[in-house]
Amino acid sequence: QVQLAESGGGLVQAGASLRLSCTASGGMGRMTMGWFRQAPGKEREFVAAITASGRNTDYADSVKGRFTISRDNAKNTAWLQMNSLKPEDSAVYFCAARRWSNILRKDEAYDYWGQGTQVTVSS
Repeated sequence: QVQLAESGGGLVQAGASLRLSCTASGGMGRMTMGWFRQAPGKEREFVAAITASGRNTDYADSVKGRFTISRDNAKNTAWLQMNSLKPEDSAVYFCAARRWSNILRKDEAYDYWGQGTQVTVSS
């Protein structure tokens, strides 16, 4: 069983940057890692994912060109670099891991979840 923990959220102004971190208890080297977010009153949505090797990534259209997902399996850590933040990016951001080394956008395809970290972007 893998345990995930997110950190790095906060309150920033529009246009600012944040870097979210996701640390795993272990065993993430063969897993796809993903980031999802959920705003109040809205469904949880896919943000980004990265394959076990780090050679393939996928991004939601709303964040493409602004967000970058990365990982270091030796450190059991994945990151989400968020640049040019917009108020509509405000949400609780969740790290997730999938046991199979391929990318899927559906949240039900992921096996392990962190508790989430709040990101708030003001105008």
